[in-house]
Amino acid sequence: MDLKNQSVVAEFILLGFPRPWELQIFFFVTFSLIYGGTLTENILIMVTVTFSSTLHSAMYLLLRSLSFLNMCLSTVTTPNIADLLTAHKTIFLWGCMAQMFFMHFSGGVEMTLLQAMAFDRYVALCKPLRYRTIMSHRLLSGFVILSWIIGFIHNMSQMVLTMNLPFCGHSVVDNIFCHLPLVIKLVCIETYTLELFIIADSGLLSFICFIRLLVSYTVILVTVQRSSGGLSKALSTLSAHIIVVTLFFGPCIFIYAWPFNSFSGNKILAVFYTVITPLLNPLIYTLRNQKIQEAIMLAPYRPSRLQHYIINITQILCKDN
Repeated sequence: MDLKNQSVVAEFILLGFPRPWELQIFFFVTFSLIYGGTLTENILIMVTVTFSSTLHSAMYLLLRSLSFLNMCLSTVTTPNIADLLTAHKTIFLWGCMAQMFFMHFSGGVEMTLLQAMAFDRYVALCKPLRYRTIMSHRLLSGFVILSWIIGFIHNMSQMVLTMNLPFCGHSVVDNIFCHLPLVIKLVCIETYTLELFIIADSGLLSFICFIRLLVSYTVILVTVQRSSGGLSKALSTLSAHIIVVTLFFGPCIFIYAWPFNSFSGNKILAVFYTVITPLLNPLIYTLRNQKIQEAIMLAPYRPSRLQHYIINITQILCKDN
């Protein structure tokens, strides 16, 4: 293709959701509530773990890091609330690149943190007497630093190749934010090799990590069953971890595990991964934990009505705990 005859793209047009005004109002209110709830939940977790002396074990410090990533992911990918009510939703080229950079960076970090959390649960359930010795602050710091390094390498390996691609002509992204598989389609040169690299770097890696985590949790359950017979208690403890792992890796595998030409741009899947999951993680993974609920109620500040409401909701959803 002769690039001289093509206009260079300076911004992308995000199609967003259907045009009817009633739906635009509905999505505006919905995303406003979801984003507000996500920030409230995750900030509450971060503050509680930071200032509660009873929550300074490795598990809760890792959960604090996960809450920070959930908040960042939601902030980066949740559509601009004002743009939901505008006719034309545009984003500059470098704004699009920055959005994809932070989304894949947080995804790479979270992928590593989930591996660290699985190891933490293995030590806690299979080697409880040695938990504090093994899960030292030094090892915990190493996990966190390693997760950020892996996230950066994972992200830069894709973004360095993407940033220098020539975008020209067609500039419409059929989504609510810049999504890498859809943006790659707008490049006016052959991208088959790059697509294979991204499939291997994101799709295949996500699939391998997901299977590895499922195997790890299975090993934990089998080990606990053989040693103490407390399978039901272990399963209750690990259920939240397994749900969160599935919510995180499931959409990643569906999006990145096959050629981009077959990707239909399913907005529901993209919204679920980047907007809904950060909202659900604190409810499933953290606030269902009785120890954290008690720490929130005993915090040095007076819990607000919203905090009481969140705690009551999680207690209703998790009566068995």
